[in-house]
Amino acid sequence: MSYTVVTTKVDPKLKKEAMATAESLGISLSMVIKGFLREFIRTKTITFREQDEIPNEHTQKLLLQAEKDLKDGKASPVFDDVEDAIAWLHRDK
Repeated sequence: MSYTVVTTKVDPKLKKEAMATAESLGISLSMVIKGFLREFIRTKTITFREQDEIPNEHTQKLLLQAEKDLKDGKASPVFDDVEDAIAWLHRDK
């Protein structure tokens, strides 16, 4: 089996803590990351706890605006099938 390298930037403290946690479980950090990638592929979902990632001020403003737009009915429509979506794109504006 051949492998490829995935490079990502993380806080050095986060990496150190993750490596220590993996080691305490008797596995490598590489094994942990591969497991997360497999789960991501299988479930097509990503789960973050709220305190894990705090959006910056700009992103927070965008999220608040998106929530307001959704409440005001200004969100993109939802379609049951691709034909409905294509028809919506071609409708007279």
